[in-house]
Amino acid sequence: MTAYVFPGQGAQFTGMGKDLYDASPKAKELIDSACDILGFDIRSIMFSGSADDLKQTRVTQPAVFIHSVAAAATIDDFRPDMTAGHSLGEFSALVAAGAMSFEDGLRLVYARAMAMQKACEARPSTMAAIIGLPDELVEKVCAETDGIVVPANYNCPGQLVISGEIETVDKACATLKDAGAKRALRLAVGGAFHSPLMEPARVELAEAIGRTEIKVPVCPVYQNVDAQPSTDPVVIKDKLLRQLISPVRWTQTVLNMHRDGATEFVELGPGAVLQGLIKKCLPNK
Repeated sequence: MTAYVFPGQGAQFTGMGKDLYDASPKAKELIDSACDILGFDIRSIMFSGSADDLKQTRVTQPAVFIHSVAAAATIDDFRPDMTAGHSLGEFSALVAAGAMSFEDGLRLVYARAMAMQKACEARPSTMAAIIGLPDELVEKVCAETDGIVVPANYNCPGQLVISGEIETVDKACATLKDAGAKRALRLAVGGAFHSPLMEPARVELAEAIGRTEIKVPVCPVYQNVDAQPSTDPVVIKDKLLRQLISPVRWTQTVLNMHRDGATEFVELGPGAVLQGLIKKCLPNK
C-alpha cells in the first residue's frame, strides 16, 4: 500500500512549481486558477519571488498547498491508499483524498494563513527545535516551566519542536540544554504555531471551516491531532480546527500508517523534508 504525504510551511523555495507548470496542463490549470481565487499573482511569487517574499505566511501556506496539490494532479489515475500532511499539509492531503475541492481547500488555507498571521502579530511568540532528547523529558520540562510553552511538532524520535511565549521558550531551551539536548534552537518563524496562543486563529477559522463542504474521502486521511485515520466529514472538520492549537503528531502518524499496511511513502510537494523524517521514524524499513 502507498501512503502519500504532504509537507507544511518551511518547504517553500524560489522556483517552486515551475517544472510542474511547464510540464503538465493539469498543474498549469490549477496554478493559474489559484491566482484568480486568491486575487493576486501567487504564480509569479512562486516562480521568481525572493526568499523573503515566500516567507510571508500569507504567501507561504497557499504556495506550498498549491504546489502539493498540483504535484498530485500530475499523477495519472491517482488513487491513494492513505494520505497525511504535516500541519498545513493536512489540507493538501484532504484535497488529494477527495474530501474537499482544490478551490475550497485554497480558500481555507488562505483564511488560515491570515488568521495565524493576525494571532502572531497580536502576541509575540516563537518556536524552538529540540534535538536529541526523549519526548517525555521535553514534555516534562514544558509542563514545569512557568508561562506558556508546549510540545508542538513530534517530527521523529529525538526531534521535537516546542512552541510558546518567547521568554518561556528561551527558559525551556536553557533547561533542555542543561538536560543534554544536542540542540535547542529558536526557529525563524513568526509565532507559536500549534499552541494555545493560536486560539484567536482557531476561533476565526471555525466559521470558514463550518461553511466548507467536506465529503467522505476516497481513502483514510491520518490527521495531526491524534495520528488516527479519519473518513467522517464531521470528525475531519473538528480535527482540522483543533489542529491549530494542538501538536502535530507526525512520528505516531508515520508509525500508524505503517501499522495499517503502508509499505511505500511518497512525498508530494516542495522539498523532501518528510522523507527524511519518515526514515528516522522507520529506520529499518
